[in-house]
Amino acid sequence: MSKTREILVDVARQLFAKSGVENTTMNDIAVASQKGRRTLYTYFKNKNEIYRAVIETELQHLLQRLTNMANKDLPPEEKLMGYITTRLDAIKETVIRNGSLRAEFFRDIWKVEQARKNIDLQEVELLKKILQEGINTGVFRIFNVTAIANVLHYSLKGLDVPYIRDNFSDLGIERFRLKEYITDFILYGIKK
Repeated sequence: MSKTREILVDVARQLFAKSGVENTTMNDIAVASQKGRRTLYTYFKNKNEIYRAVIETELQHLLQRLTNMANKDLPPEEKLMGYITTRLDAIKETVIRNGSLRAEFFRDIWKVEQARKNIDLQEVELLKKILQEGINTGVFRIFNVTAIANVLHYSLKGLDVPYIRDNFSDLGIERFRLKEYITDFILYGIKK
């Protein structure tokens, strides 16, 4: 990504976080970036395009954190636990850091899902790698790594919104305990 495009995306992210997507114009982004409208329109046709670029950039940061965790030299079960907690924390931090974008995220989840397609595939590959390491070392007993990686990925995605909104605290579950419960459930299940 070119430096100018990076600047435009970051300025747009900051403006969207402060004022919301609806209340930010392409002109606001051009002025705040000190790049001018012509430069902005060279990179983005409209506000939806730059909004999508903001989402994709944020998701790339998430993916980088997950990749770093998946590449650590840890036993597979610790790596999987670290992956899960890193993912939950990174999603929450991303939404909090982006202020008003939080409302946009919940209001227009379809746009976020469209931007996430490629990242989702990469996340599944990271999970497959961790699970395969567990099989190779005799820690995990899994018959279909692809299926389990996809189920695990979609299970974690299903926790995104309740975790971000802190719905579990209403049930008396503290955030640090929730991550422990989730990782225990995934690694050890409910079987006695």
